[in-house]
Amino acid sequence: MKALILSGGKGTRLRPLTHTSAKQLIPVGGKPVLFYGIEAIKNAGIEEIGIVIGETGDEIKRAVGNGEKFGVKVTYIHQPEPMGLAHAVKISQDFLGEDKFIMYLGDNLIKDDLKKFKEHFEKNNSNSLILLAKVPNPQDFGVAEFKGGKLVKLIEKPKKPPSDLALVGVYFFDKNIFSACEEIKPSWRNELEITDAIQWLIDHKLKVEALTIKGWWKDTGKPEDLIEANRFVLEDILPEIKGEIKNSKIMGRVIIEKGAKIIESSIRGPAIIKKGTKIIKSYIGPFTSIQEECIIENTEIEDSIIMEKSEIRDVKGRIEMSIIGKEVKIFQDHSRPRIHRFILGDHSDVRLVE
Repeated sequence: MKALILSGGKGTRLRPLTHTSAKQLIPVGGKPVLFYGIEAIKNAGIEEIGIVIGETGDEIKRAVGNGEKFGVKVTYIHQPEPMGLAHAVKISQDFLGEDKFIMYLGDNLIKDDLKKFKEHFEKNNSNSLILLAKVPNPQDFGVAEFKGGKLVKLIEKPKKPPSDLALVGVYFFDKNIFSACEEIKPSWRNELEITDAIQWLIDHKLKVEALTIKGWWKDTGKPEDLIEANRFVLEDILPEIKGEIKNSKIMGRVIIEKGAKIIESSIRGPAIIKKGTKIIKSYIGPFTSIQEECIIENTEIEDSIIMEKSEIRDVKGRIEMSIIGKEVKIFQDHSRPRIHRFILGDHSDVRLVE
């Protein structure tokens, strides 16, 4: 079995972060979202992966390489325009050949082990297996409709959802999906929708199964989703202190990588401080991940993601529920204490004044 990871798209819901970065490379819990998908596929026993890329393809190639560091072999497939998930399948046919495959959306995170779903798909000799998750807002997703326990219809963002079961961004297919992708027409978005292709399989009496995942799932398409996904990942970390600690207090489950320095500060986990980062006279609260080579001084941060080489100094009040891009500088002059919330793109420079 092979795998197909979709890592194209423009990431418009994550702007300004995605003006200069691929959305799949935004770090959650200390590493890019895309890496979790690659690792999940490898852990399921699949080692041949095709990655569909678009305008951010060069950045993805630099981050992933040939896949060797993950123990997989990666082939890149260029999609000139984001013309839909089914279109991505069509242009990947030469890579996939006659093999069954898993399709994984590169900006998704799921906790469940993919291996059990892969084994179910192979054992039952299905033509397709889709994964579902119970959600409180099914109107925002593709939703599955069942009759007598049998999957009969997929509806994209219905005004009146027939169930609370949303499609997770993980699908299993055999070669029949290529026929489906050839037969369907573009949607109102002028895209070939994978839901329409799966519906074609259902309508043509092919064997399409659905299983519901038990653990959490996040589509990290919006800033608030990234922050929540960061919380989910950090909930599972184990403490590991390898950096330099000087006159500081470390509480709870905290990872401090080798080369990081914590000076006269308090770190309350779960939190991750990556290599080369300096925390000086600051408080880092729960559910915060700080990437490589940052400087945090005289500042309080909680429930946030700080990307590499950013500097935050002398901010009065606490930064909460924020995503700070790469090489951002934030500093404050003579302002009264307050709460700050930021969604900032790369290379931003913010001065807070009275």
